[in-house]
Amino acid sequence: MREKLAVYAGTFDPLTNGHIWMIEQGAATFDRLVVAIGINPKKRCMFSIEDRLDMLRRSIKQFPNVEVDSFPYKLLINYAKSIGAQFVLRGIRTGSDYEYERGMRNINGDLSPDITTYFLMPPRGMAEVSSSMVRELIGVEEWETIVKNYVPNPVFEKLKESHYAKSK
Repeated sequence: MREKLAVYAGTFDPLTNGHIWMIEQGAATFDRLVVAIGINPKKRCMFSIEDRLDMLRRSIKQFPNVEVDSFPYKLLINYAKSIGAQFVLRGIRTGSDYEYERGMRNINGDLSPDITTYFLMPPRGMAEVSSSMVRELIGVEEWETIVKNYVPNPVFEKLKESHYAKSK
C-alpha cells in the first residue's frame, strides 16, 4: 500500500500554536507530513527563511513523521507534485479563508487532479490567532504576557530576542 504523504505549507512568519495544531492533526492523519515554508517575493517577512526553518524544526521535534522543507518561488501544487504528495493540507479559520481556499483548491485541481486538498478547521480559540495578529501585538504594553500564549516556546524566545535587539 502506498504511503499517504501530505504537504502543509505556509509562510509561518511567525509560527503559531494554530499551525502546531494543524501539524499535529496532519501527523495523526497521514503517514508522512512535509511542513514547507513557501517563499513569496511579494511578502515582507519579519524573519529570514533560515530563522523560520529553525523555529519550525525546534517547535515540531515531537512529531517523528513530520519533515521540514522550503520551496522558493514555486506554486504549492507543483512543489507537492515534485515530492510525490497525494494531499495538500490547508486550514480554514474564517469565511474569507474558505472562499480563498476553495478557489485555490479548484485551480490546484485543474493543475493536478491527482492531489487532494484536505481542509481542517481549528478549534475556536486557535482560529482567532494569526501570524499577522501576533506581529501586531509585539511591542505593545505587556505584549510578552499575551504573545507567549499564542506561539510555541522557540518562537516566543526568538520574538523576544528580535524585539529587544531592535530596541537597543
